[in-house]
Amino acid sequence: MTGSLNFWDYEVWRFVMMLAVLTGAMLLANLLRREIRPLRRSLIPSSVLAGFLILFVEKLYRAVTGASMFTTVALEALTYHGLGIGFIAVSLRTTEKLGSKQARRDVFNTSLVVVSTYLLQGIVGLAITLGLSYVIGNWAAGGILLPMGYGQGPGQAYNWGHIYETATAYPPFSNGASFGLTVAAMGFISASLGGVFYLGRMRRAGKLKDGIGNADEIEDLSAEMITAKGEIPLSESMDKFTVQAGLVLLVYLVSFGFMWFVTLGLDSLGGFWTGTVKPLLWGFNFLVGAGFAALFKLIFGVFKKRGVLKRQYINNFMLNRISGFMFDLMVAASIAAIDLSAFTHKEFVVPLMAICIAGMLITYWYNKKVCFRLFPDYPDESFLALYGMLTGTASTGIILLREIDPLFSTPASGNLIYQNLWAILLGFPMLLLLGVVAQSAAMSWITLALLVLLFCAMFALMYRRVFFKRKKQ
Repeated sequence: MTGSLNFWDYEVWRFVMMLAVLTGAMLLANLLRREIRPLRRSLIPSSVLAGFLILFVEKLYRAVTGASMFTTVALEALTYHGLGIGFIAVSLRTTEKLGSKQARRDVFNTSLVVVSTYLLQGIVGLAITLGLSYVIGNWAAGGILLPMGYGQGPGQAYNWGHIYETATAYPPFSNGASFGLTVAAMGFISASLGGVFYLGRMRRAGKLKDGIGNADEIEDLSAEMITAKGEIPLSESMDKFTVQAGLVLLVYLVSFGFMWFVTLGLDSLGGFWTGTVKPLLWGFNFLVGAGFAALFKLIFGVFKKRGVLKRQYINNFMLNRISGFMFDLMVAASIAAIDLSAFTHKEFVVPLMAICIAGMLITYWYNKKVCFRLFPDYPDESFLALYGMLTGTASTGIILLREIDPLFSTPASGNLIYQNLWAILLGFPMLLLLGVVAQSAAMSWITLALLVLLFCAMFALMYRRVFFKRKKQ
């Protein structure tokens, strides 16, 4: 052994041990869900349960040893990069073109429901924390993290909570990252409670059959699902999975280079560009990555048509495995990173509970109303898929949907996939507001008013056919 590296030093093992604990906790959580019926019926994902298990073990470990199992920075970094890499893997997948006009309309309507729900969650959350700030002195703009935690999930909730801890004209948001991550964790619980309640109502109404098969029985693992015709072989000079992972990380490298290059210009401008736009840019690492992934996919398609590439290099099955692993890891790490000491302060707990309860109720009510209006052919399936996604993640929505549509025979599951591009475009103005909401108390109120205006615009778009018919009549 030469140099300063010793294999027995803990620093050599730290990152690998963190991954081992996270994945081990997910395996244990998955076993508990399969064996304990109440846990299975709760519909809480294994990665969420794993995060809570690690939180519990961490508390015991700290009480006994006085030290921490992990550094919070490592868990937060894993959350941040897990979101970016997962989005790139999803965005690289090849997708089929939508056929009918009705299918395209349903996808567009789904994106409108998604974005309008984000806006409604932002309105409710921000109104609550702004009002409470005059009573208990909590951080006034904290409610804007409700759509990030419920609608976007742990990655975005952490990103913006962390940004608000430093890049704000307000006093720094103490424990902002933990606030955002706790909102996301409560979102999963809200998805479980609301989903189980709705499924119970369907069962009592005779609309839900018992004994629906589980994933083992309905999952399609045919050869066509794993590898398509014309793709590179599973193993030659380089393993096929290595190619997929390499493409994903190459896109992430290009994304980093782009953000770093833009940051050089922002730093030279200073002021607003450094204090607001720079954190906004790096907080959108997942969007930048998704954009470059779409560009790479377009280039691959052009090269394939012109005969430069003879074989198909992108494999959807393996990209799904990469994104699934990164999102599971991200969720478990994000919940494990929550700082429990923050729960001793009323300025943290009171607004947190208020926005989470209000967020669950308003999301349930609003999604039920619009899904029955916009998707009359499959309203229950649309509601469960959208409610699950808009309180947890897309995988939570799929879990709820599978309870009544195990073979995904309705368009509800496809709508969740195809709506992403529209949702990004329509939701971008709201994302820009995240960068200015914490500039001052006046700007927080202005942001609230703008959220209301944007919501009205989305609502009018959703009901455009109704308004158009009335005007025509």
